[in-house]
Amino acid sequence: MTATPTTRGLPTAGPILVYDGDCAFCSRSVQFILRHDRQRSVRFAARDGAAGRAVRERHPALLQVDSLIWVETRDGQERPLVRSASVLAIAAYLGGGFGVLGSLGRLIPRAARDFGYDVIARFRRRLSFGGDACVLFTPEERSRVLD
Repeated sequence: MTATPTTRGLPTAGPILVYDGDCAFCSRSVQFILRHDRQRSVRFAARDGAAGRAVRERHPALLQVDSLIWVETRDGQERPLVRSASVLAIAAYLGGGFGVLGSLGRLIPRAARDFGYDVIARFRRRLSFGGDACVLFTPEERSRVLD
């Protein structure tokens, strides 16, 4: 595995996950990704933080999106994914059994996947079961936070 290029300790390659920094369900999703991220190249940005706003401003269609945003860079171009497409991309990134589940998920029509995503998103604050909305990054993980 090759090393990820860095600038002042921050990875400059790899995907970016823009998440709702005020949502405990989203916080738990970030913690889940951190636990299972073998590549350690994903970077994190709270949606309302400077880096999250910058991503959304570069892609005006995302300004009103209330979803996880997974941003991949291919051939120098950012490719943002939202709703169920972001979840499937995260699964593919994590690989292993998650990658298999993501591949199987692609067999479900996008409209049905997005409907399921929207149902969960609508109730995500209730699904947090009173958990903390703040992601507490370790010092090592903090180097991957863009805000």
